[in-house]
Amino acid sequence: MIGADGDPGAIGVEVCWADAAQMVRMPLRLRAGATVADAIEASGLRARIDAAAGPIGIAIHGRAATPAERLHDGDRVELLQPLRIDPKQARRLRAQKRAR
Repeated sequence: MIGADGDPGAIGVEVCWADAAQMVRMPLRLRAGATVADAIEASGLRARIDAAAGPIGIAIHGRAATPAERLHDGDRVELLQPLRIDPKQARRLRAQKRAR
């Protein structure tokens, strides 16, 4: 596989994380065969996320992923915060608010 910069054996990926205050998009060049865990480590976001958000979920282009999953050129690794409220409960609250 040849990465976007022409380096054989390199892939281009992006690690994304957002909180209430900001969104971080970190483009990275990694070796072919790199895992999600490798991308998170290379991004330098792990300590910042652990301090701000606690436990996180991981997705690749919106699909649930594991730290051991291998990445491909062009993948976007998304670091997800836990839900603050159950989506069903949020809909109920909005409906109650509109009904008033």
